[in-house]
Amino acid sequence: MSGFVEKPEPLQVPGLTHLHTGKVRDLYQNADGELIMVASDRISVYDWVLPTEIPDKGRVLTQLSLWWFDQLADLIPNHVLSTELPPGAPADWAGRTLVCTSLDMAPVECVARGYLTGSGLAEYRESRTVCGLALPEGLVDGSELPAPIFTPATKAAVGDHDENVSYEEVARQVGPETAARLRRATLDIYGRARDIARGRGILLADTKFEFGFKDGELVLADEVLTPDSSRFWPADRWQPGRAQPSFDKQYVRDHLTSPASGWDRHGELPPPGLPQDVVDATRAKYIEAYERLTGLAWS
Repeated sequence: MSGFVEKPEPLQVPGLTHLHTGKVRDLYQNADGELIMVASDRISVYDWVLPTEIPDKGRVLTQLSLWWFDQLADLIPNHVLSTELPPGAPADWAGRTLVCTSLDMAPVECVARGYLTGSGLAEYRESRTVCGLALPEGLVDGSELPAPIFTPATKAAVGDHDENVSYEEVARQVGPETAARLRRATLDIYGRARDIARGRGILLADTKFEFGFKDGELVLADEVLTPDSSRFWPADRWQPGRAQPSFDKQYVRDHLTSPASGWDRHGELPPPGLPQDVVDATRAKYIEAYERLTGLAWS
């Protein structure tokens, strides 16, 4: 079992039509057909959306995405039209809302990996491959790969887990030309972001992007290069051969898998709420990622 522990009721805003409630974002449409993306403070781990929120998390994700969109503007256009609140929207939407152009979305998660960990490590241990791509012997958890690789995944519904697929499967789904465009854009963006992050003392282990098309042009969509969509590691603590400390949900995962939570990850019951110290530590980690990457003070 997985999904929402407590699924929120969508807020009704005059002039907007609610389209979808995701793990973190609520999606609306206005009368002009534009999409309104609102990043909540919800947090999801192990395919569960927890009942406890992390204050300011949605604002951090939104503001960090906007900063990255600016850094990538010469590489690829993005879907953001405005950050102005729609008329009648609640004040709490400020700083967490994007007005976006509607795109024909590619049906794959475009993942770039520069280091071996997570599901890629699990596959490597079995077959010395990741998404069918052969890798050298002798790699361990946290090893830097000889070169970044494109490892796409299926896009899963809330409560389901993305499944890694081969490049050949992507080409079958979207066509060889589109698959090549997605791979090239993913690796180009990863390379730019990796170099920027490294200059700030952070390793970008892996990240996922979503792309859509507008009049045939490839457009970067959704969130980008946030702690929710990426693994960021402090460079000065990188030590291959073990799990790396990271700027994301590490405190939440560690708590839920500890005896203190009383939760059985493989059981039938949903996870419990989070204690305040875990909430505070997680919020601080998201803000630290924002400040270290952008060089800006969080406010």
